[in-house]
Amino acid sequence: MKKSEWSDKQLEELLRQMPKIQDDRNPRDIYQNLTLRKTKSKQWLIPGLATVAALLIFFILVPKLMVGTHYSEDQASQEKSTEQQDMQNAEENSTITLKKDDTSSQARTFSGAKKIELIKTAIYDEEVGKGTVLTYWIPDPQVQILVPVSTLVDNADKKTWLTLFNETMVKLKEQEWGLSEFYPLNATLKLDNKNKAVLVDVPENHQYGQGSATETNFMNVLQKDISSNSNLKKVKFSTNGQPGIELGNFGTKEELDIPQQEKHAYFFYYPEGNEFPYLVPSIETYKDIKTALEAMKKDQPILGLKSSLLPLLPISEVSISGKTLDVSIAENSGLQDDQSTINAYESLLLTAKEFGFEKVMIENSPLKMLGSFDLTKENKVPLAPNVRTIQ
Repeated sequence: MKKSEWSDKQLEELLRQMPKIQDDRNPRDIYQNLTLRKTKSKQWLIPGLATVAALLIFFILVPKLMVGTHYSEDQASQEKSTEQQDMQNAEENSTITLKKDDTSSQARTFSGAKKIELIKTAIYDEEVGKGTVLTYWIPDPQVQILVPVSTLVDNADKKTWLTLFNETMVKLKEQEWGLSEFYPLNATLKLDNKNKAVLVDVPENHQYGQGSATETNFMNVLQKDISSNSNLKKVKFSTNGQPGIELGNFGTKEELDIPQQEKHAYFFYYPEGNEFPYLVPSIETYKDIKTALEAMKKDQPILGLKSSLLPLLPISEVSISGKTLDVSIAENSGLQDDQSTINAYESLLLTAKEFGFEKVMIENSPLKMLGSFDLTKENKVPLAPNVRTIQ
């Protein structure tokens, strides 16, 4: 800025020459106006300063708050992302663990399956001890065939077979086994040792005379039950203590003969949903063992029976040596040491028993052992088929 060229004396002189100004206001009014101006000035100044201070604080803090907000959002986002990542990792680790567990489980199952002992499905002499073998004949669900089911019962009290038979038949689980519910019989069974017979007394409202299928099954079951468990040859019927039983198709019947059960061939019967078969004798009888074995190579679809020999046990030659049946296996047969082949072998043993053989010898077998069967030696025929444990 340019410095003034006027001196102090010149300025004073200039002021003196200016017109005189007079203020006619009362001095008190002037004081009051001055005081009011100071008060207004102070009243305006304080809010103004506060506003300025607030603005300053706002401009100072907002960036920090914005940064803090962004930081919080970024941190929250990062934490969320980290949390999601942790959850994902946990799920992946869990999945990996489950897969490992599944693999281990499968491995254990597979390993366990390999270690499962192949079982005999029939009962043999060496297994009986002091027990008693009981066999029950149970209709299949279609009521076309009778399936023998056997159990080994403790007989420390040396009860008769029929006493044990009556006590045990209430514990049978036919439906659980895939068969028709038939037991306990709606009858009282007693021994008649004097006449070598079984006395069968039915109530007046018995159901065994209701239809030919029911009557036939009742008669066949009695014949097979008694034949399988004893050497008795006769049944004597009574109704509520009075001689005879009334059957629609047979009329009044007082006695029933027990024929010798023999010369049948054993087949596989698979109940619905069952992986393993029952070994079931044919309804038809055969003139000799060779004919029976040939029949066993084919299915019997009308009765729902499957071949028990092919392809599991291909027999090429059969010969007889006293009470032993000698069987040759077809060359290059590749027998498998598995449960299905054991079932096939036991069907052979049971059929041999039907024709009076006591032992079976396998010739030229590619296997030395089939489960617990030593195929290098003669094996005894079973006492009864299809063993089930009854609690």
